[in-house]
Amino acid sequence: MIITAIERTPRRRGRVDVCIDGERCFDVGRDLARERGLRPGLPIDAAQVEDIVRLDLRRQAMRHAAAMLARRPHSEREIRRRLAQRRTEPALIDETVARLQSAHLIDDAEFAQSWAASRDSTSPRGRRLIVRELRARGVDAGLAADATASLSDEDAAYRAAARRSRAMGSLDYQTFRTRLASFLQRRGFGWDAARAAIDRCWRDLGGAPGEDDLSGFIE
Repeated sequence: MIITAIERTPRRRGRVDVCIDGERCFDVGRDLARERGLRPGLPIDAAQVEDIVRLDLRRQAMRHAAAMLARRPHSEREIRRRLAQRRTEPALIDETVARLQSAHLIDDAEFAQSWAASRDSTSPRGRRLIVRELRARGVDAGLAADATASLSDEDAAYRAAARRSRAMGSLDYQTFRTRLASFLQRRGFGWDAARAAIDRCWRDLGGAPGEDDLSGFIE
């Protein structure tokens, strides 16, 4: 078999089509083609083609995973899911994940800590909700619990409520309480943390202590 042409792959930047004996045989990354010295007139056999294609698939999988991790940390399940969506072979997914773990680029414990810290600082919510979010991303229940153990629902509820209450100073206590209670419930906070946060925010706005009844609040 002889390579008869190497042409740019249409609509796929950085890739080339390799033609063998006058017919398109496979496409490969341009950098890999250069590394392997692929050029018209070069003899090539089936084993070499298989080796090049396999290496190219390996690099593509790693490149896609690395691009995800460059944007933000991801759990192992998220990486696996994305690669599967790109129709990556299961064995190659396993290999890619193993290489990333060996390089300490995937670590569910670190991911859980990062996720919990980010949620707490940028969008405060209850520990239970953060745990559910982590579990939905494939994080082990124990790791999710460890990552949220140091978080305070009372403190987080107040910080979340304080941001929302700044634009609610003109409301009466009943409306103020109802709206904040609904907001905090959606954020995953329990009754005690919500009540304390609402009363504290009301006092911050100069209001007198109101009734404590939040009987409509669902744990």
